[in-house]
Amino acid sequence: MRIRTLWVPSLLSAGLVLAACGGPAADTAEEAGADAVEVDDALVATYDGGIYVLDSETLEVVQDLPLEGFNRLNPAGDGRHVLVSTPTGFRVLDAAAAALSDDEFPAAEAGHVVTHAGVTVLFADGSGEVTLFDPQELGDGLPEHETYTTEHPHHGVAVELANGELLVTLGTEESRSGIAVLDADRNELTRSEECPGVHGESAAANEAIVVGCEDGVLVYRDGAITKVASPDPYGRIGNSRGHEESPLVLGDYKVDPEAELERPERVSIIDTETAELTLVDVGTSYSFRSLARGPEGEGLLLGTDGALHVIDMEQAAVTASFPVIDAWEEPLEWQEARPTVFVRGDTAYISDPAAQRLLAVDIATGAVTAEAALPAPANELTGV
Repeated sequence: MRIRTLWVPSLLSAGLVLAACGGPAADTAEEAGADAVEVDDALVATYDGGIYVLDSETLEVVQDLPLEGFNRLNPAGDGRHVLVSTPTGFRVLDAAAAALSDDEFPAAEAGHVVTHAGVTVLFADGSGEVTLFDPQELGDGLPEHETYTTEHPHHGVAVELANGELLVTLGTEESRSGIAVLDADRNELTRSEECPGVHGESAAANEAIVVGCEDGVLVYRDGAITKVASPDPYGRIGNSRGHEESPLVLGDYKVDPEAELERPERVSIIDTETAELTLVDVGTSYSFRSLARGPEGEGLLLGTDGALHVIDMEQAAVTASFPVIDAWEEPLEWQEARPTVFVRGDTAYISDPAAQRLLAVDIATGAVTAEAALPAPANELTGV
């Protein structure tokens, strides 16, 4: 189905299913952003009970925006706004003005946000509803948008390509099996259900899209879906990072389906041109918030050894390791704060929840170029 509509606040459904983790987002924009200021290249971090907007040069907190519940962050795609996943939907934060608005895309269990080819796509896990809009139209109320609803609600993701095609995951509340690709009129072009536990997406050069499976990945490229199998019967890739100028995608890699929390020490490199998968032993474990890409397409991994590891993607080898924080251990609960890396330009911004601080690290040299203490441990970290 394809619908174009404009959200009207009075039509917000009171029956939306709340996300399982967190309470209501009750603060208004007036309460949370009364002293809004202009922030260049803002960073945004969540903490237990709110959101920090930070100056990217000094790393100092410019604005503290109280917001109850477990909230997640995603760049909106316009260089100014951040979308905050709350228990009731995707709420719009003007990072440049350090102000949290009341504008919200309602969503049952707000999930993944993907920005690609100038279109931002939201996925509501509790309803299977996909919302697509031009992020440049954010700022004066919610923009006109399109919605599409998958056959079954599930923890999924969707991405629109430059030609208007829409890639969506397939699944139910009990299991997830693969992807389908729809044309601009939302008629199905192709599908693959060879992807148990499908999770996450990344875009690589020439608009190759990679989605993770419990036994490898699927690659959608030039109108065809290719399965790239893991070397192990269970070789799960659930989180990945692409680079628009590189055909290579960096992914995590787990091999124990029975583990309460596996602490892997290998990462995967997927070549979207040759459909080959290579494993790299980094020598340290990491979490789902440890992966990033550098300005030249290099892989970056923040290890539990406290170092930022640089990976030559073509050589499939670690070429440098820069100690930046103390060693840490990934918590059992995924919602709990753990060190996180966010890259913009030549700088890797790294949170250190145990020490309640934030660091800026030069990717080329490993030098810490800025450091600041935070009032509370940061959890998620992003920027515009």
